[in-house]
Amino acid sequence: MLSSMLPYYLDLARRSFRRSPGLSVLMVLALGLGIGACMTTLSVYHGLAADPIPSKSARLLNVQLDAERRDGDYRPGAEPTLQLTRYDAEALLREKRGARQVMMTAGYVPLQPDDAKIKPFFSSARYASADFFPMFEAPFAFGGAWDAQTDAEAARVVVISHSLNERLFGGGDSRGRMVTAKGAPLRVIGVLKPWRPTPHYFDLTQGKYNKAADLYLPFQTAMQLKLGSSGNMNCWSDGNVPDRRGVNAPCAWLQYWVELASPAEVPAYRDYLRDYSKAQLEAGRFQRPPNARARPVMDWLSQQEVLPEDVKLQVWLAFGFLLVCLTNTVGLLLATALRRSGEIGVRRALGATRKDIFVQFLVEAGALGVAGGVLGLLLAWGGLWLVRLSPNNYAEVVQMDWPMLGLSLALSLAASLAAGLLPAWRAAGVTPALQLKTQ
Repeated sequence: MLSSMLPYYLDLARRSFRRSPGLSVLMVLALGLGIGACMTTLSVYHGLAADPIPSKSARLLNVQLDAERRDGDYRPGAEPTLQLTRYDAEALLREKRGARQVMMTAGYVPLQPDDAKIKPFFSSARYASADFFPMFEAPFAFGGAWDAQTDAEAARVVVISHSLNERLFGGGDSRGRMVTAKGAPLRVIGVLKPWRPTPHYFDLTQGKYNKAADLYLPFQTAMQLKLGSSGNMNCWSDGNVPDRRGVNAPCAWLQYWVELASPAEVPAYRDYLRDYSKAQLEAGRFQRPPNARARPVMDWLSQQEVLPEDVKLQVWLAFGFLLVCLTNTVGLLLATALRRSGEIGVRRALGATRKDIFVQFLVEAGALGVAGGVLGLLLAWGGLWLVRLSPNNYAEVVQMDWPMLGLSLALSLAASLAAGLLPAWRAAGVTPALQLKTQ
């Protein structure tokens, strides 16, 4: 029944808008502004709070061990050191208690391009064990990663990013070409496709929303070449530590991640970490009781408070603004309904039921919502363009995707229908006899 009457109701809505163009424009503008503000902030929230690796986030764990000494600042059960010592990272890596495991850190490496036209420059780097690329699903355009044997032998190989490949070699398949890092020639074995995990969850010490590295080397190769590392380093010792990156140095500076076959294996892996910590305590390396952590990706991001607080506040403010816009729209729709009491009385006298009048005004509100949604989308795209111009390091990753586009139209339609309920109910309650008597 509604589908057969819908064209008629839409025609009545068109006529109503033409009779009151000023009110119609105000209602569309109010809805558009509210939807635009909401969709701008929701798109930012959606881009920053989304699961960065949904295919395995529940079984991909960040590992922490409490290896610090027991001193005056010690509190039982407190959050352990953010990263691992080299001794512990290499020990866990050797024991291979997961489907994949990675120890890694970041650095900046001086590069000397072969092309004399390109001046030497520093490139962001990541020194990692062999499972890095399959664990974090880094996409390859050409070639592939090194294996565990290559890492153990400290082979002079490298994987480069899409942007570094363009800068050094002009793009294309660059496998077999040489990259000179700190005077050492490294053979390119792989080139990545454009890749930017959002957030930069596997190493938050480099910035929560920073770009991925441009240069990837086997960890042991980087150590042998004495390439500099960057990021947090927490050392505990009464005396000077001559080699802070040495195997036995009391310094935590390496990120360690493990991928399990299924989330069901998480409790067992935590038990393994607890047993490892207990063994290190008995051996005299650890001074604190076992206090290990193994958090899945989303728990890790939540614990580290990766999502900026101002983004959450902006979402609440935007929905508050939308509520104000809807309140104004309700008032304007009520004014329109009261002005059309005579028309409603005639329609009721000709046989229209209260339900017919109610549906007619809801359809008019829905038509306004569609128009307001289109305007809101345009405003949201403009708002996101302004966000991308901001100095925040997450700004350039924010965009309007298809799910958010659909949500925008759905939110606009739902908001307009909600705003039209009261005016439609009031219009359906108009008494035809009274209106006809006054005409």
